[in-house]
Amino acid sequence: MTNYTNLLKEYDLKVTPQRVAIVEELYNNGHMNIDDLYKKLLSKFPSISLATIYKNINAMVEKVFLSEVKLPNSKSVYELVKVEHAHLVCSSCGHIEDIMLDASSILEEASKITSFKIDSTNIVLSGICPKCSK
Repeated sequence: MTNYTNLLKEYDLKVTPQRVAIVEELYNNGHMNIDDLYKKLLSKFPSISLATIYKNINAMVEKVFLSEVKLPNSKSVYELVKVEHAHLVCSSCGHIEDIMLDASSILEEASKITSFKIDSTNIVLSGICPKCSK
């Protein structure tokens, strides 16, 4: 079992029961939007507010403990920070999957074309997952 308290401390984040619960849900579920997190946490913390969830998520994103994945035509989802990767999103059922993709050639080409010094990426590939293809 992962020690969520130590993970939060490593990123200089105050440890609260709500933050531990957020990290636990993201660890167990991978990618979640704020509404889904709120629904899950209500059972553990009946008085928790949506504002509390937003405040905690924003604090964890600022410390680069969580990352926001902006999805086309959908709400952003959040995940624990991992190595650089892209996301596959099923346009039928909404399933999200990580894919280890070396984007260095894309970043290099984009930098050459635009003269931008690119420091982060958010690659989302949309299509139909194998389950929906059947």
